[in-house]
Amino acid sequence: MGCLGNALWFLLGGGLSGLSWFLTGCLWCITIIGIPVGTQCFKMAGLSIFPFGKEVRYGGGAGSFLLNVIWILVSGWLLAAEHCVCGVLLCITIIGIPFGLQHFKLAKLALMPFGTEVY
Repeated sequence: MGCLGNALWFLLGGGLSGLSWFLTGCLWCITIIGIPVGTQCFKMAGLSIFPFGKEVRYGGGAGSFLLNVIWILVSGWLLAAEHCVCGVLLCITIIGIPFGLQHFKLAKLALMPFGTEVY
């Protein structure tokens, strides 16, 4: 299911989702202070393009918490809203439910990208 799901995901909107993460990373990399945040966005763009078969584990300490708070205020809520809207629209049909669930997984990740590990 992972290979077929990833192929369909990319063709049916996953590329646009990855592009939004990539563009957000480019905006963060404009400043020197934002480069670590931008590189994290590039990692999440790869996950957003091919999410099937991957698991996200959340963790981290105080530094991750502070970065997540700054992230949510500046650009995390936009990406999370995008993924939530796409997830709700895809869950309307039975065929789209697996894709909608992936969008919800990415929405949670859009709110807390720091201190996470992707397996």
